Amino acid sequence: MARIPKELVDQIIQTADIVEVVGDFVQLKRKGQNLWAPCPFHNEKSPSFSVNPAKGLYKCFGCGKAGGVVQFVMDVEGTSYVEALKYLAKKYAITVQEEEKTPQQQLEQNERDSQFIVSNWAKDHYHRLLQGTEEGMSVGYGYLKERGLNLATIQTFELGYSLDQWDDLLKSATAAGYALKYLEKTGLVIKREDDQGHDTGRRYDRFRGRVMFPIHNISGRVVGFGARTLKRDDKMAKYLNSPESEIYHKSDVLYGLFQARQAIRQEEVCYLVEGYLDVLSLYQGGIKNVVASSGTSLTEGQIRLIKRYSDNVTVLYDGDAAGIKASLRGTDLLLEGGLNVRVVLFPDGDDPDSYIRKVGDQRFAEYIEKSSQDFITFKTTLVARDAAGDPVKKAEAIRQVLTSIAKVPDAIKRQVFLQQTSAAFGIDEQVLITEYNKLVKPAGAPRPAEGGAPSGGSGSGSGSSSARPAAPVAATRALTAEEEAEAAMYGAFEPGAPAAAPSAAPTETAEDAAETDLLQTCEREVLRLLVLYAAREVDTDVSVAQYLLGQLEEEPFKTPLYAELWALCREELLAGRFPEARQLGQSGRADIRLLVSDLATERYDISPNWRVKEIYVFNEVDLPKVACDNAVLRLNKCHVQRELNRRLETLRQPMLDDAELFENLRAIKDLKQLDNQLAALLGTVIPRGA
Repeated sequence: MARIPKELVDQIIQTADIVEVVGDFVQLKRKGQNLWAPCPFHNEKSPSFSVNPAKGLYKCFGCGKAGGVVQFVMDVEGTSYVEALKYLAKKYAITVQEEEKTPQQQLEQNERDSQFIVSNWAKDHYHRLLQGTEEGMSVGYGYLKERGLNLATIQTFELGYSLDQWDDLLKSATAAGYALKYLEKTGLVIKREDDQGHDTGRRYDRFRGRVMFPIHNISGRVVGFGARTLKRDDKMAKYLNSPESEIYHKSDVLYGLFQARQAIRQEEVCYLVEGYLDVLSLYQGGIKNVVASSGTSLTEGQIRLIKRYSDNVTVLYDGDAAGIKASLRGTDLLLEGGLNVRVVLFPDGDDPDSYIRKVGDQRFAEYIEKSSQDFITFKTTLVARDAAGDPVKKAEAIRQVLTSIAKVPDAIKRQVFLQQTSAAFGIDEQVLITEYNKLVKPAGAPRPAEGGAPSGGSGSGSGSSSARPAAPVAATRALTAEEEAEAAMYGAFEPGAPAAAPSAAPTETAEDAAETDLLQTCEREVLRLLVLYAAREVDTDVSVAQYLLGQLEEEPFKTPLYAELWALCREELLAGRFPEARQLGQSGRADIRLLVSDLATERYDISPNWRVKEIYVFNEVDLPKVACDNAVLRLNKCHVQRELNRRLETLRQPMLDDAELFENLRAIKDLKQLDNQLAALLGTVIPRGA
């Protein structure tokens, strides 16, 4: 892929006004130094979404989304970094000249662009035919009206109609100057072949006498079509879709996602249905966060698309038992993709489209809320009902449920689902865990003994002591601390029994965790001052950035992400530039962008009434040196305390020789003295007006 030159990237970022860009999506209101609005990424009543114009950053204090102007476009549009830059360039009329492509790359790009152009023309052509011809109005529009769709929905989804003629589109496209090869590449036109597969030279339209459903990609470009025939002909497929092409890959497209993406983000859930009309009826009924797999099996690519906008998906199943069982595999993929999956089952004979037309918008929404249940509970109920009274079928049903549980990445959720399954089937939880561990055991690894029962005559004891953890773990490495904890939770280790392999790290105590939290707090405060006030002077000709980097060591941070941001700031300063929040917030790394936005965004401003009432409030803006000194002293004190604790822990180790003992006692004495000195400095009272 061709790259946008760095100079042009910098120009786009410097030109883009974050207030204007965010203002295209939400209504901002000024409060203090920042502007505020209800967050576009989640539902809320009180605005917690803040934009800082001076620093070019945004942050939501509700859901945690944060970043600069490029990140905002990525978040709100669900696009890549490069696509977000192109969006901003277009908005501000900046010509994007990408770095030179190879002749082959340029040819491929031209081919794709040509197919997009001809697909968009076809969409407009079908849309005109729907309302601009007698056949379109009587047949196509009449059908859509019969299905309860209004003109606004037809316009929003750009629905159309193909005339019942062999070559209407072909003739119209040729007359408009579109090349035949692109009509064929997009599947709009088919070449006729003889019995031997030779081209006869004749061409005809793929879609004839059908209602047309344009399929948009996430950017809103038409990539293909779905088409429904209105003829009663058993030999003719009811639905016909565009074939795979360079611009249309069924596995990477969800019908309706372009129209639904904002609603999915705001509602924090995606409703997944099967057909085009399901999407259209629900969207028209006020449920706009709905997409369809268009009758195809759900794919990993489609799941990744959903996950861009929400971690929650609710599958709306038709009341057809055969169809439900065929869809279970796709739902397992949703679980494997890390999504929280719920299910709604409609009465037998109904699908989402027919049911919402039957009961109306309000009752439909109430039914969804009342009938929604998590997928594991749904599947357990479904397979248990089918296996009732048959022990063999019941055993198989349990394995089916365990297979789905194994797809869930989150360990705590798996544990809860195992407990639910145990209760639902009336089977001991430890038996389920043993069977579960067999399912996730790496290929070739020895199976654990059955739970509690002796294996053969070896007297190996309880199977739970040798069971592996409840997540797939390669046999060639030791368990991590997280995996060991999970294994213990599932009863994989007997209390007091030796672990099968040493953990990657010792278990962290509460004291260790508190010490780590304190260190991160101190490191974060130094970074916050650096990001906020890098160019501000603490003394004549000495900036905050220079002062902090001079007071601390070259690598003073233990937290990896904080250390990386510190290194970036240091590089900027050594290059003769101040590390500004606006520029750092546009980093190519999402974790750096989020950290910078978090550091540079304040939720509250000091009220001017404090100064009116002559109540002094320490202001780090007016006293940057005091703020920097306090931050550096606290970080140094934290380092001293950590080293002091390490030395004290060393004293507890057995078999310590006299030299080591003396060295540690001397170091402890010096560290305690230094700790007291730092505490005294930090306890200094700042005089009023200093």
